[in-house]
Amino acid sequence: MIDTDLQRAWLILLRTPGLGPAGLRERLDAAAGDVQAAWRTLREQAPSLSEAARDWLTRPNEARLGADLAWLSKPGHRLLCCTDEDFPPMLDTIAQPPAALFVAGKAELLLHPQVAIVGARAASLSGRTHARAFAQALGRAGFTITSGMADGIDGAAHEAALDAGLPTVAVIGTGPDRVYPRKHHRLAHRIATQGVLVSEFPPGTSARADHFPRRNRLLAGLALGTLVVEAGLPSGSLITARLAAEQGREVFALPGSIHNPLARGCHQLIRDGARLVETAGEIVETLAPAAVALGRELASRLDDPVVPELVTPTDAAGQIVLDALGHGPMALDELADCTAQAVASLTTTLLLLELDGKVEALPGNRYQRLPG
Repeated sequence: MIDTDLQRAWLILLRTPGLGPAGLRERLDAAAGDVQAAWRTLREQAPSLSEAARDWLTRPNEARLGADLAWLSKPGHRLLCCTDEDFPPMLDTIAQPPAALFVAGKAELLLHPQVAIVGARAASLSGRTHARAFAQALGRAGFTITSGMADGIDGAAHEAALDAGLPTVAVIGTGPDRVYPRKHHRLAHRIATQGVLVSEFPPGTSARADHFPRRNRLLAGLALGTLVVEAGLPSGSLITARLAAEQGREVFALPGSIHNPLARGCHQLIRDGARLVETAGEIVETLAPAAVALGRELASRLDDPVVPELVTPTDAAGQIVLDALGHGPMALDELADCTAQAVASLTTTLLLLELDGKVEALPGNRYQRLPG
């Protein structure tokens, strides 16, 4: 049963002017994670706070709190707090970690291994096509696709995952009850139904320019790696990529034509050390060990883990490859001919089988099936 008094305490602190996530986390640490104790202590210290904070703590806007609680009472809606067991551990390690998240949809997806796909709002047809292809390939390899629900590359990545029956995470820069851009109302509904919408901002918060860099740090922080498909100079996608790198995450960039201005941001990222990628398999190969490590951490942390089987091939694709391998070493090109699979998708399947202990990679780009 939901404790409304506990939620109310959280909402009051989240809306306290000037407190912010860092200040709230500091108060929680001092109160051993007891949000109501943190609220009482802050009220006692009201004389030393700003006038706006004093006014809010002594006379909070009950209509606003009531609207927040009404939103949280709806099915699938939740306030996911940093003190909750299933708060995403990936966000605990970023600079300025959030204190709480407003969630609509399947909150457990925030624990899945994620790849962020971002790029230009005014993306080219080619860019949107690439975003869709990478989203579906990475999704089928076991990664949840995360993006910011913006026009262009973001929207294409979300829609590709949904169209393939795969989950997707949208990190938004408004309150969870607002949709920006407005044209994405249908997309937002699909994401909340099949995936999850997440925001650091409380209900009723409209779109503001300064909200999106804050949103981008969460987008980069939730993901094991960020793929930039198209980006101009400068762009919000480059901010996300920079934040990902600062957080110790992998950054991938798709190269393009030197005549395409939307390729310049990606080329700059590559010059700065991002991984140039041409196939989803390259991303899977890089991130699979981190995904497995995340799964192990969650399995040890949660009493009842809700994480999926991480980065495992589909039974059908994996069995086709195992049957073709037999019990002797086989070269990659030969295996591709036998299975009628493209080398890029075959490489992904082989990597996942290797992680699952069913295949061994040998020198000379050869593979061998393991007993068992």
